Amino acid sequence: MHYRKLGSTEAEISEIGYGAWGIGGNQWQGGKDEESMRALKRAFDFGVNFIDTALAYGDGHSEMLVGKAVKETFHKIFVATKIPPMNRIWPASPSTPISEVLPYHHIVESTEQSLRNLGLEQIYLQQFHVWTDAWVGEEEWRRAIEDLRKSGKVRYFGLSISEHEPDSALEAVKTELFRSVQVIYNIWDQSAEANLFPLCRQLKVGVLARVPLDEGGLAGSITEDTQFEPGEFRESYFRGDRKRQVVERVEALKSDLEGVPGTLAQIALRFCLSNKAVTSVIPGMRRVETVESSCRAATAGPLDQQTLAILKRHQWNRNFYE
Repeated sequence: MHYRKLGSTEAEISEIGYGAWGIGGNQWQGGKDEESMRALKRAFDFGVNFIDTALAYGDGHSEMLVGKAVKETFHKIFVATKIPPMNRIWPASPSTPISEVLPYHHIVESTEQSLRNLGLEQIYLQQFHVWTDAWVGEEEWRRAIEDLRKSGKVRYFGLSISEHEPDSALEAVKTELFRSVQVIYNIWDQSAEANLFPLCRQLKVGVLARVPLDEGGLAGSITEDTQFEPGEFRESYFRGDRKRQVVERVEALKSDLEGVPGTLAQIALRFCLSNKAVTSVIPGMRRVETVESSCRAATAGPLDQQTLAILKRHQWNRNFYE
């Protein structure tokens, strides 16, 4: 495993982080706690030292599993979690007042609940799970950050940026109150490269690349006949003819990548890590085999310029979250 400095913090975090949404249950069906714990421990064996979870993942269930795994390991693990919007609406709307989404008392109470779930005295990286720059001039979130840091309950703060809207947090990044941003970045959505990544490099803000495999689309395992369990998030994400669209795009990718070593998923992770602005890529890793495959991608290093040029041509402007 290789490590990169998380912005201007003192942390050197693993290039592959552990995305813990899937182990929360709730919108992801088929996962079992025993399997999740094995996957977490296997990730630690591979040198993964960064976990990204959230209070909203299974209403705290993901946090509790993460806390248990961290307590049972001798490795130093950096834990990041997130404060959900009080109105439980994702993504945030610029027309919604912050008092309905991230008021002072909600930021503090959510942090305290996460600390209880995790069994920790301090959250290393606490993130706002939604954001819009319409709130950048508000005072309450700034006061909450200051008070939680002074109390020692939070070491640093970060932002989770709305789906496919990397420019919606540029003003927040400029405040230099956030040490990291979490943003969708993958072969199909490369839009963060235009404005967000240069700003983050300039201000030494860490970047956590989420959805690197497009919810499984870039894993190469989705077919037109793939069926998801009723109620699973991906049943809606890949609804209608979206599976067909993904299959066509994946086939084109595989054709152009013939001869490049590794699975499509590993190449997709290496694509993210080839950008110097990215600190860590955080795929969901509910199973041991996914952990092993993802971690091996990091050992292969960045992609060569010829391969990156090929992948530039495969950008795909669409939003399956809508």
